Amino acid sequence: MADAKVIPFGDDPRTRRARPKPKDGGGGAAGKEAKGKRLLGRKSGPLAPVPEQHPAPDDAAVVEAALVAPEEPQAEPGGGGGWDRRIAGGLAFLRRRLTGDYEVDEFGYDEELTDKVLMSMIRPLYEKYFRVEVKGIENIPSEGGALIVANHSGTLPLDGLMLQAAVHDTHPAGRHLRLLAADLVFMLPVVNELARKAGHTLACAEDAEELLRRGEVVGVMPEGFKGIGKPFSERYKLQRFGRGGFVSTALRAGAPIVPCSIVGAEEIYPMIGNARTLARVLGLPYFPLTPTFPWLGPLGAVPLPTKWTIQFGEPIPTDGYPAEAAEDPMLMFNLTDQVREQIQHTLYKLLVQRRSVFF
Repeated sequence: MADAKVIPFGDDPRTRRARPKPKDGGGGAAGKEAKGKRLLGRKSGPLAPVPEQHPAPDDAAVVEAALVAPEEPQAEPGGGGGWDRRIAGGLAFLRRRLTGDYEVDEFGYDEELTDKVLMSMIRPLYEKYFRVEVKGIENIPSEGGALIVANHSGTLPLDGLMLQAAVHDTHPAGRHLRLLAADLVFMLPVVNELARKAGHTLACAEDAEELLRRGEVVGVMPEGFKGIGKPFSERYKLQRFGRGGFVSTALRAGAPIVPCSIVGAEEIYPMIGNARTLARVLGLPYFPLTPTFPWLGPLGAVPLPTKWTIQFGEPIPTDGYPAEAAEDPMLMFNLTDQVREQIQHTLYKLLVQRRSVFF
Protein backbone atom coordinates (compact mmCIF):
# COMPACT_ATOMS: atom_id res chain seq x y z
CA MET A 1 0.00 0.00 0.00
CA ALA A 2 1.42 3.32 -1.04
CA ASP A 3 0.07 5.35 1.87
CA ALA A 4 0.82 2.80 4.61
CA LYS A 5 2.94 3.83 7.58
CA VAL A 6 4.98 1.39 9.66
CA ILE A 7 4.51 1.91 13.41
CA PRO A 8 6.98 0.06 15.68
CA PHE A 9 5.41 -1.74 18.67
CA GLY A 10 8.72 -3.07 20.08
CA ASP A 11 12.44 -3.27 19.49
CA ASP A 12 12.27 -6.83 18.14
CA PRO A 13 11.83 -6.72 14.32
CA ARG A 14 9.57 -9.75 14.54
CA THR A 15 6.95 -7.69 16.36
CA ARG A 16 6.82 -4.88 13.82
CA ARG A 17 3.52 -4.51 11.95
CA ALA A 18 2.15 -2.18 9.35
CA ARG A 19 -1.15 -0.33 9.91
CA PRO A 20 -2.85 2.10 7.58
CA LYS A 21 -2.81 5.73 8.69
CA PRO A 22 -6.26 6.89 9.89
CA LYS A 23 -8.05 9.28 7.63
CA ASP A 24 -8.38 11.84 10.43
CA GLY A 25 -4.63 12.13 10.83
CA GLY A 26 -4.43 10.11 14.04
CA GLY A 27 -6.58 12.48 16.05
CA GLY A 28 -9.67 10.21 16.08
CA ALA A 29 -10.57 7.17 18.16
CA ALA A 30 -8.43 4.87 16.04
CA GLY A 31 -5.41 7.11 16.45
CA LYS A 32 -5.87 7.25 20.25
CA GLU A 33 -6.18 3.46 20.39
CA ALA A 34 -2.98 3.03 18.37
CA LYS A 35 -1.12 5.51 20.58
CA GLY A 36 -2.20 3.66 23.69
CA LYS A 37 -1.06 0.31 22.32
CA ARG A 38 2.29 1.81 21.26
CA LEU A 39 2.99 3.02 24.81
CA LEU A 40 2.12 -0.42 26.20
CA GLY A 41 4.40 -2.32 23.77
CA ARG A 42 6.86 -4.95 25.05
CA LYS A 43 10.43 -5.67 23.91
CA SER A 44 9.66 -9.22 22.79
CA GLY A 45 6.78 -11.59 22.53
CA PRO A 46 3.15 -10.81 21.72
CA LEU A 47 1.48 -7.48 22.27
CA ALA A 48 0.72 -6.51 25.86
CA PRO A 49 -3.00 -6.62 26.68
CA VAL A 50 -4.76 -3.30 26.94
CA PRO A 51 -5.65 -2.57 30.60
CA GLU A 52 -9.22 -2.00 31.71
CA GLN A 53 -10.48 1.41 30.61
CA HIS A 54 -11.46 3.84 33.45
CA PRO A 55 -14.15 6.45 32.94
CA ALA A 56 -13.04 9.96 32.11
CA PRO A 57 -13.42 12.65 34.79
CA ASP A 58 -16.74 13.72 33.32
CA ASP A 59 -17.97 10.13 33.39
CA ALA A 60 -16.91 9.81 37.06
CA ALA A 61 -18.99 12.82 37.96
CA VAL A 62 -21.98 11.27 36.24
CA VAL A 63 -21.47 8.00 38.13
CA GLU A 64 -21.16 9.84 41.45
CA ALA A 65 -24.35 11.82 40.79
CA ALA A 66 -26.17 8.59 39.95
CA LEU A 67 -25.28 7.17 43.38
CA VAL A 68 -27.05 9.98 45.29
CA ALA A 69 -29.66 8.58 47.66
CA PRO A 70 -33.21 8.93 46.35
CA GLU A 71 -34.34 10.61 49.58
CA GLU A 72 -32.12 13.62 48.74
CA PRO A 73 -33.67 15.00 45.53
CA GLN A 74 -31.62 17.47 43.58
CA ALA A 75 -33.08 20.97 43.32
CA GLU A 76 -34.33 21.82 39.86
CA PRO A 77 -32.98 24.93 38.09
CA GLY A 78 -36.31 26.68 38.64
CA GLY A 79 -36.17 26.10 42.40
CA GLY A 80 -38.75 23.27 42.42
CA GLY A 81 -36.82 21.35 45.10
CA GLY A 82 -36.97 24.33 47.47
CA TRP A 83 -40.73 24.63 47.09
CA ASP A 84 -41.10 20.89 47.73
CA ARG A 85 -39.20 21.23 51.00
CA ARG A 86 -41.28 24.25 52.02
CA ILE A 87 -44.54 22.47 51.31
CA ALA A 88 -43.38 19.39 53.22
CA GLY A 89 -42.31 21.56 56.16
CA GLY A 90 -45.63 23.40 56.13
CA LEU A 91 -47.61 20.14 56.14
CA ALA A 92 -45.51 18.80 59.00
CA PHE A 93 -46.13 22.03 60.94
CA LEU A 94 -49.90 21.76 60.39
CA ARG A 95 -49.84 18.12 61.48
CA ARG A 96 -48.10 19.04 64.74
CA ARG A 97 -50.59 21.84 65.39
CA LEU A 98 -53.59 19.55 64.78
CA THR A 99 -52.22 16.73 66.92
CA GLY A 100 -51.05 19.04 69.71
CA ASP A 101 -47.43 17.92 69.37
CA TYR A 102 -45.86 21.28 70.29
CA GLU A 103 -44.69 23.03 73.45
CA VAL A 104 -45.87 26.21 75.16
CA ASP A 105 -44.19 27.54 78.30
CA GLU A 106 -46.01 28.74 81.41
CA PHE A 107 -46.15 32.29 80.01
CA GLY A 108 -47.91 31.09 76.85
CA TYR A 109 -44.87 31.47 74.58
CA ASP A 110 -45.02 29.24 71.47
CA GLU A 111 -41.56 29.26 69.95
CA GLU A 112 -42.43 27.20 66.87
CA LEU A 113 -45.47 29.34 66.01
CA THR A 114 -43.38 32.48 66.48
CA ASP A 115 -40.60 31.24 64.20
CA LYS A 116 -42.81 29.79 61.48
CA VAL A 117 -45.77 32.18 61.37
CA LEU A 118 -45.57 35.33 63.48
CA MET A 119 -42.05 36.33 62.42
CA SER A 120 -43.00 35.66 58.80
CA MET A 121 -45.83 38.16 59.16
CA ILE A 122 -43.59 40.81 60.72
CA ARG A 123 -40.60 40.30 58.43
CA PRO A 124 -41.99 42.09 55.32
CA LEU A 125 -42.47 45.26 57.39
CA TYR A 126 -39.05 44.81 58.94
CA GLU A 127 -37.09 44.14 55.74
CA LYS A 128 -39.01 45.82 52.92
CA TYR A 129 -41.18 48.56 54.39
CA PHE A 130 -39.14 50.08 57.21
CA ARG A 131 -35.80 48.64 55.95
CA VAL A 132 -34.46 48.33 59.48
CA GLU A 133 -30.70 48.67 59.93
CA VAL A 134 -29.30 47.03 63.08
CA LYS A 135 -26.10 48.11 64.80
CA GLY A 136 -24.32 46.72 67.85
CA ILE A 137 -26.17 43.39 67.93
CA GLU A 138 -23.00 41.83 69.35
CA ASN A 139 -23.62 43.75 72.58
CA ILE A 140 -26.42 41.31 73.41
CA PRO A 141 -24.74 38.33 75.14
CA SER A 142 -24.85 34.98 73.36
CA GLU A 143 -26.11 33.20 76.47
CA GLY A 144 -27.61 34.05 79.82
CA GLY A 145 -30.17 36.65 80.76
CA ALA A 146 -30.04 40.25 79.55
CA LEU A 147 -32.39 43.22 79.88
CA ILE A 148 -32.77 45.41 76.78
CA VAL A 149 -34.05 48.92 77.61
CA ALA A 150 -35.30 50.93 74.60
CA ASN A 151 -37.05 54.20 73.83
CA HIS A 152 -40.73 54.00 72.88
CA SER A 153 -42.52 56.03 70.19
CA GLY A 154 -44.69 55.92 67.10
CA THR A 155 -48.34 56.23 68.30
CA LEU A 156 -48.77 52.48 67.74
CA PRO A 157 -46.25 50.04 69.30
CA LEU A 158 -44.70 48.88 66.04
CA ASP A 159 -41.23 49.65 67.43
CA GLY A 160 -41.59 46.74 69.87
CA LEU A 161 -42.31 44.33 67.01
CA MET A 162 -39.39 45.63 64.95
CA LEU A 163 -37.12 45.29 67.98
CA GLN A 164 -38.21 41.69 68.42
CA ALA A 165 -37.56 40.94 64.74
CA ALA A 166 -34.13 42.60 64.93
CA VAL A 167 -32.99 40.35 67.78
CA HIS A 168 -34.60 37.26 66.25
CA ASP A 169 -33.14 37.67 62.74
CA THR A 170 -29.72 39.25 63.30
CA HIS A 171 -28.30 37.87 66.53
CA PRO A 172 -25.60 35.28 65.70
CA ALA A 173 -26.82 32.97 68.48
CA GLY A 174 -30.43 33.18 67.26
CA ARG A 175 -31.77 34.59 70.50
CA HIS A 176 -35.44 35.41 71.14
CA LEU A 177 -36.69 38.62 72.74
CA ARG A 178 -39.37 38.43 75.43
CA LEU A 179 -41.06 41.83 75.60
CA LEU A 180 -42.80 43.25 78.66
CA ALA A 181 -46.12 44.73 77.53
CA ALA A 182 -48.69 47.03 79.13
CA ASP A 183 -51.97 45.82 80.63
CA LEU A 184 -53.95 47.18 77.66
CA VAL A 185 -52.27 44.68 75.32
CA PHE A 186 -53.68 41.74 77.28
CA MET A 187 -57.17 43.23 77.46
CA LEU A 188 -57.73 43.08 73.69
CA PRO A 189 -59.26 39.74 72.54
CA VAL A 190 -57.12 38.81 69.52
CA VAL A 191 -54.05 40.85 70.41
CA ASN A 192 -53.92 39.14 73.80
CA GLU A 193 -53.50 35.66 72.31
CA LEU A 194 -50.99 36.73 69.68
CA ALA A 195 -48.90 38.60 72.25
CA ARG A 196 -48.77 35.56 74.54
CA LYS A 197 -47.81 33.26 71.66
CA ALA A 198 -45.06 35.67 70.57
CA GLY A 199 -43.47 35.60 74.02
CA HIS A 200 -44.75 38.89 75.42
CA THR A 201 -45.71 38.98 79.07
CA LEU A 202 -47.13 41.42 81.56
CA ALA A 203 -44.78 44.22 82.58
CA CYS A 204 -44.34 43.21 86.20
CA ALA A 205 -41.16 42.69 88.20
CA GLU A 206 -41.93 39.06 89.09
CA ASP A 207 -42.34 37.88 85.49
CA ALA A 208 -39.32 39.85 84.28
CA GLU A 209 -37.08 38.50 87.04
CA GLU A 210 -38.20 34.92 86.40
CA LEU A 211 -37.41 35.22 82.68
CA LEU A 212 -34.00 36.74 83.38
CA ARG A 213 -33.10 33.95 85.81
CA ARG A 214 -34.00 31.45 83.11
CA GLY A 215 -31.45 33.07 80.83
CA GLU A 216 -33.90 34.84 78.51
CA VAL A 217 -33.40 38.16 76.72
CA VAL A 218 -36.09 40.50 78.08
CA GLY A 219 -37.10 43.81 76.51
CA VAL A 220 -38.68 46.75 78.29
CA MET A 221 -39.65 50.27 77.19
CA PRO A 222 -39.88 52.31 80.40
CA GLU A 223 -41.50 55.37 78.79
CA GLY A 224 -44.73 53.43 78.31
CA PHE A 225 -47.71 55.39 77.02
CA LYS A 226 -45.95 58.66 77.81
CA GLY A 227 -43.44 57.90 75.09
CA ILE A 228 -45.63 56.28 72.49
CA GLY A 229 -48.35 58.93 72.78
CA LYS A 230 -46.24 62.09 72.92
CA PRO A 231 -46.84 64.80 70.28
CA PHE A 232 -44.71 65.02 67.18
CA SER A 233 -43.17 68.28 68.40
CA GLU A 234 -41.42 66.32 71.19
CA ARG A 235 -40.07 63.58 68.96
CA TYR A 236 -36.85 61.88 70.09
CA LYS A 237 -37.05 63.55 73.51
CA LEU A 238 -37.15 60.80 76.10
CA GLN A 239 -39.87 60.92 78.71
CA ARG A 240 -39.41 59.95 82.33
CA PHE A 241 -38.31 56.35 82.92
CA GLY A 242 -40.61 55.78 85.87
CA ARG A 243 -39.19 54.81 89.24
CA GLY A 244 -36.42 52.55 87.91
CA GLY A 245 -38.16 49.24 88.50
CA PHE A 246 -36.32 47.64 85.58
CA VAL A 247 -32.98 48.42 87.24
CA SER A 248 -34.08 46.73 90.44
CA THR A 249 -35.15 43.66 88.45
CA ALA A 250 -31.81 43.48 86.64
CA LEU A 251 -29.92 43.81 89.94
CA ARG A 252 -31.86 40.95 91.55
CA ALA A 253 -31.24 38.68 88.57
CA GLY A 254 -27.64 39.80 88.06
CA ALA A 255 -28.38 40.43 84.36
CA PRO A 256 -26.65 43.12 82.26
CA ILE A 257 -28.65 46.10 81.00
CA VAL A 258 -28.33 46.78 77.25
CA PRO A 259 -29.47 50.30 76.22
CA CYS A 260 -31.20 50.43 72.84
CA SER A 261 -31.98 53.45 70.63
CA ILE A 262 -34.60 53.31 67.86
CA VAL A 263 -34.71 55.99 65.15
CA GLY A 264 -37.48 56.10 62.54
CA ALA A 265 -40.55 55.17 64.58
CA GLU A 266 -41.37 58.76 65.55
CA GLU A 267 -42.38 59.67 61.98
CA ILE A 268 -44.64 56.74 61.03
CA TYR A 269 -47.71 58.44 62.59
CA PRO A 270 -46.91 62.11 63.22
CA MET A 271 -49.22 62.88 66.14
CA ILE A 272 -50.35 66.49 65.80
CA GLY A 273 -53.29 66.28 68.21
CA ASN A 274 -55.00 64.19 70.87
CA ALA A 275 -58.79 63.81 71.20
CA ARG A 276 -58.77 63.29 74.97
CA THR A 277 -62.56 63.21 75.37
CA LEU A 278 -62.92 60.48 72.76
CA ALA A 279 -60.03 58.61 74.35
CA ARG A 280 -61.78 58.59 77.74
CA VAL A 281 -65.01 57.34 76.15
CA LEU A 282 -63.15 54.49 74.41
CA GLY A 283 -61.01 53.71 77.46
CA LEU A 284 -57.76 54.50 75.68
CA PRO A 285 -54.77 56.41 77.03
CA TYR A 286 -54.98 58.78 74.03
CA PHE A 287 -56.71 59.09 70.66
CA PRO A 288 -54.20 60.28 68.06
CA LEU A 289 -54.86 62.84 65.37
CA THR A 290 -52.37 62.67 62.52
CA PRO A 291 -52.21 64.33 59.06
CA THR A 292 -53.93 61.24 57.62
CA PHE A 293 -55.96 59.77 60.51
CA PRO A 294 -58.92 59.81 60.93
CA TRP A 295 -59.43 62.08 57.91
CA LEU A 296 -58.62 59.38 55.32
CA GLY A 297 -60.42 56.59 57.14
CA PRO A 298 -58.71 53.16 57.08
CA LEU A 299 -56.14 54.47 54.61
CA GLY A 300 -54.99 56.92 57.25
CA ALA A 301 -53.98 54.01 59.50
CA VAL A 302 -51.22 52.97 57.08
CA PRO A 303 -47.85 53.98 58.59
CA LEU A 304 -45.43 56.11 56.60
CA PRO A 305 -42.51 54.11 55.13
CA THR A 306 -39.70 55.67 57.15
CA LYS A 307 -36.15 54.29 57.29
CA TRP A 308 -35.32 52.79 60.70
CA THR A 309 -32.10 52.29 62.62
CA ILE A 310 -31.84 50.20 65.80
CA GLN A 311 -28.60 50.43 67.76
CA PHE A 312 -27.71 48.37 70.82
CA GLY A 313 -25.27 50.07 73.16
CA GLU A 314 -22.58 48.76 75.46
CA PRO A 315 -24.06 46.56 78.21
CA ILE A 316 -24.05 47.85 81.78
CA PRO A 317 -23.12 44.96 84.13
CA THR A 318 -25.05 44.45 87.37
CA ASP A 319 -23.58 41.21 88.70
CA GLY A 320 -20.90 43.03 90.70
CA TYR A 321 -23.35 44.62 93.13
CA PRO A 322 -24.29 43.03 96.47
CA ALA A 323 -27.71 41.44 96.99
CA GLU A 324 -29.05 44.39 98.97
CA ALA A 325 -28.22 46.80 96.13
CA ALA A 326 -31.67 46.20 94.59
CA GLU A 327 -33.18 48.03 97.58
CA ASP A 328 -30.90 51.07 97.37
CA PRO A 329 -32.98 53.93 95.85
CA MET A 330 -29.94 56.10 95.15
CA LEU A 331 -28.22 53.33 93.20
CA MET A 332 -31.38 52.65 91.19
CA PHE A 333 -31.73 56.34 90.40
CA ASN A 334 -28.10 56.59 89.23
CA LEU A 335 -28.30 53.49 87.02
CA THR A 336 -31.65 54.58 85.57
CA ASP A 337 -30.24 57.98 84.73
CA GLN A 338 -27.14 56.37 83.20
CA VAL A 339 -29.25 54.16 80.92
CA ARG A 340 -31.51 57.05 79.94
CA GLU A 341 -28.60 59.36 79.11
CA GLN A 342 -26.91 56.69 77.01
CA ILE A 343 -30.08 56.11 74.98
CA GLN A 344 -30.67 59.85 74.51
CA HIS A 345 -27.06 60.49 73.45
CA THR A 346 -27.23 57.66 70.89
CA LEU A 347 -30.52 59.02 69.51
CA TYR A 348 -28.95 62.42 68.90
CA LYS A 349 -25.93 60.81 67.24
CA LEU A 350 -28.10 58.70 64.92
CA LEU A 351 -30.22 61.72 64.00
CA VAL A 352 -27.11 63.68 63.03
CA GLN A 353 -25.93 60.79 60.85
CA ARG A 354 -29.35 60.36 59.19
CA ARG A 355 -29.61 62.08 55.81
CA SER A 356 -33.30 61.46 55.15
CA VAL A 357 -36.36 60.29 57.03
CA PHE A 358 -37.46 58.00 54.20
CA PHE A 359 -34.24 57.03 52.39
